[in-house]
Amino acid sequence: MIHFDAIFLVDDDPINNLINKRLLSKLDISELILEFLEGALALEKIAEVPKEQKIMIFLDINMPVLNGWEFLDTYLKLFPDRSDKIVILSSSIDFQDRQRAREYELVSGFLEKPLTLDKIHYQLSKYND
Repeated sequence: MIHFDAIFLVDDDPINNLINKRLLSKLDISELILEFLEGALALEKIAEVPKEQKIMIFLDINMPVLNGWEFLDTYLKLFPDRSDKIVILSSSIDFQDRQRAREYELVSGFLEKPLTLDKIHYQLSKYND
């Protein structure tokens, strides 16, 4: 199974982050799972991580201050050389959000909340490395 140096949970809902952290910790895909209530804080932390290290980011779309789309645009500007896996994790069932996510090459998946082990396994099955 694929392994990540870190998993970032970027969601303004601390309860969602807590539940998702517990769920992800059941899998042996990373020893380090970090929670961020604001996208800007996650971007600051990514800047500290060497680009050779693999990060998986679960990103909410609807957040105050910096929403998921703004996060992606900023990520692209700041980290053009990174190859992290970014998965949108949203309560949005809007088809336009799915379409918009597909426009970002760096987004490797779009999952509806709540996160489940089946959804995680499905997402991980898309990665070969």
